Amino acid sequence: MDRPSLRQLDLFAQMVAAGSLARCSSMLGVPADTIARDMASLEMRLGYRLFEDLAGAARLTPAGRKTAQAMTLLVDDNPQLPDETQEAAVAAPTPVAMASAPPAPIEAAAPIILTAPLIPQRPAEPLRQSIMLAAPAPVFGHLQEKLATFEAANEDIAITLDLHVQSAEDAAMALRRGHADIAYFYAMGAPEAFPSRYGWSEQLNLYAGAAHPLARADSVSREDLAISPMIAMDWRSATRAIIEEALERGRARLGPVVMESDDMFAVMAALREGTGLFPAFGALARDLGRMDGIGRVRLDMPLPPIEIRQATSPRAAETPAVEALAEFLFL
Repeated sequence: MDRPSLRQLDLFAQMVAAGSLARCSSMLGVPADTIARDMASLEMRLGYRLFEDLAGAARLTPAGRKTAQAMTLLVDDNPQLPDETQEAAVAAPTPVAMASAPPAPIEAAAPIILTAPLIPQRPAEPLRQSIMLAAPAPVFGHLQEKLATFEAANEDIAITLDLHVQSAEDAAMALRRGHADIAYFYAMGAPEAFPSRYGWSEQLNLYAGAAHPLARADSVSREDLAISPMIAMDWRSATRAIIEEALERGRARLGPVVMESDDMFAVMAALREGTGLFPAFGALARDLGRMDGIGRVRLDMPLPPIEIRQATSPRAAETPAVEALAEFLFL
């Protein structure tokens, strides 16, 4: 795979299947340090942690478990998630190659096992009502505590995730086709095609290496930006389009793109070397703002914030649990 984000998702699936960093390294013939770096870069990109004690027991966090369950949507355009109410294990994503060795479970009590379906050994429990939430992964990171609280208070409801939806167009399609009950998406305002409501905004900022002339300047103009090379996310990245739309609306045109990557460690290295400016928002922007050797560019004009909006399925009014979750997340 030549797309860094998909390569990292591939490695994440391999880590879940292997159950430990050492076993994954041995299975793939990839240095453990490389895998650890890719997992750290992926966590930074997603905006939440996937593993506890990666170098040791490599236990999945609750958010990591949800992400593993949604992997088929992250690496494939398959809109159907496994039903976590069934007594079957979650299958590994199709693009992940595991021909050489059978995967091992993470730990005996792990709720996600990437193996063949299990034969039920106990009487079937009553089916839980499933609610599908579609959202960009960083938005899920923002909502994960509320989602866990809602599930804990409503044991008859299971929330499954689609982390493939990013834009208003994605959300409209998922809702229309019945692949989502609630959708969150990035936008530069309310779409006209379907009803939605404003959740919150995240400021778009530009970052540069601390030694970069624009990082040291007290005020940076549009003219300064126009002659400054740009570091961008991979052109296939879902967030790149919304970033470019925000820059265009803010009339902040940057110079030529000199690097494209979703590998955040590569981006950070390029920033520190003075390669160019990098636009970011949300959890990624907050992380960059705390990094040594990287500074936020102080612009003499504000960039338009990126909105996170919520929309519900046309059938939500017929499902009290969906309406209840939508309101709970919105508060």
